[in-house]
Amino acid sequence: MSFALYMLALAVFVMGTSEFMLAGLLPAIAPELDVSVGTAGLLTSAFAGGMVIGAPVMAAFARRWPPRLTLIVCLLVFGGSHVIGAMTPVFSLLLITRVLSALANTGFLAVALSTATTLVPANQKGRALSILLSGTTIATVAGVPAGALLGTALGWRTTFWAIAILCIPAVFGVIRGVTNNAGQTATSASSPRLRAELSQLATPRLILAMALGALINGGTFAAFTFLAPVVTETAGLADGWVSVALVMFGIGSFLGVTIAGRLSDQRPGVVLAVGGPLLLTGWIVLAVVATHPVALIVLILIQGFLSFGVGSTLITRVLYAASGAPTMGGSYATAALNIGAAAGSVLGAFGLATGLGLLAPVWVASALTAIALVTMLLTGRALTKTAAEANR
Repeated sequence: MSFALYMLALAVFVMGTSEFMLAGLLPAIAPELDVSVGTAGLLTSAFAGGMVIGAPVMAAFARRWPPRLTLIVCLLVFGGSHVIGAMTPVFSLLLITRVLSALANTGFLAVALSTATTLVPANQKGRALSILLSGTTIATVAGVPAGALLGTALGWRTTFWAIAILCIPAVFGVIRGVTNNAGQTATSASSPRLRAELSQLATPRLILAMALGALINGGTFAAFTFLAPVVTETAGLADGWVSVALVMFGIGSFLGVTIAGRLSDQRPGVVLAVGGPLLLTGWIVLAVVATHPVALIVLILIQGFLSFGVGSTLITRVLYAASGAPTMGGSYATAALNIGAAAGSVLGAFGLATGLGLLAPVWVASALTAIALVTMLLTGRALTKTAAEANR
């Protein structure tokens, strides 16, 4: 695999750490900036909103730029936003920096997804995607716990500084790893017009892939976002076990995208047919045995593996279905991921608000996964054509 892919994964690791670390920093941010914890939670909402809106907007705006230039600009904006965030005493300005960070993040990921597919043979998009997304999964294993520990020891501003500093090697990695020729198919004068690429959104196969990707990712984030109270209150474990649970989920997700990446190009139907039902069963069993600590921790590992294995396979199908949109396809995949993440968190919170208990988000994950499985069953092989079949 190309060295450039690993450099892109490094940058995705930095951005993923920033995206997920904020939940553990809100209690420290709120009193220092004189806002409530609930108001501080808007920082997470602002980031999620920027991610959803930013993917197609950023990709459309920079579609004629060389991919390397776009990636570098996004990294510089991302790092600069964290520098400002680390210094500001004003909550509203910090909120703005989170929106800018999200726009830079989603712009980078959209272009990185499109660029990654040009760095490998046409039938290895899933493998390329697994390497790219490994940056996110490693962030959940190492980056987020490290950020939380750093914030606890030296203050939340130190964590923001650390993210900004990590952007520097990521920039040099992109400069060295991504050549001017990378992604040239997407940026050439002969590439489709923007209107033609947007028209791909009307194709049933792409709509199906995006919807299923959003449903599975929505279920993942519905459960993942509210995992801490399940660990501490339902299972009765100490607060320190929350970090253990997050690391276990991250290890599972890393294994999931790695293994699925080797199968999702040529055998996507097998991954979905086996992994999908197991994922649904896992959410149901987790809700039933959550009061048993050992079973809960083991299932968190398994669900990380299954959710990211199935989810990354579906996002790979988005890239295959969007092959007629070389500059915008990555943004469609990014939008599917983030629509699912934002909607899943909201639905999980709604489940908690209805008084159904701390396990309500897990049941929401079960419901979203079940809808996805029924949809896959009704649509047959429309989604799981191999690269060769799709090109016939």
